[in-house]
Amino acid sequence: MFAWRITLDTNILISASLWERSSCSKLLQKFLEDDVSMFTSFAILDEFIRVLKRDFPDTGEEAKNRIQFIIKMLTVVYPETMIDIIKEDPSDNKILECAVASNSDYVITYDKHLLTIKEFQGIKIVTPEVMLKAIE
Repeated sequence: MFAWRITLDTNILISASLWERSSCSKLLQKFLEDDVSMFTSFAILDEFIRVLKRDFPDTGEEAKNRIQFIIKMLTVVYPETMIDIIKEDPSDNKILECAVASNSDYVITYDKHLLTIKEFQGIKIVTPEVMLKAIE
């Protein structure tokens, strides 16, 4: 059992929601089994819903149920500190803001701007595959 605190990027939420056999889905299942705390913010949830509607408008009933299930697993935090580290894509800063506000140990992402940083204020930034290897 791990006492980790995790912030999940939007791309991880989408992958876990839509593709049951994805690394992201497997990772979230493992987090559930190990009672890992997972965090999000309203800015991340807003982007998640916006991208789903824009890119996956014909999402089936099973995926919609998975989306609702995943959202229920997350704890919403309210970042008070604005972060301006990622200049190439400033919208990615919301992930770091959530991670700082939740005192996360890890950010799980596929975003190259975040992965390039590798660590921010002691928060490790890794892909789902790296995280899966660490917990198996």
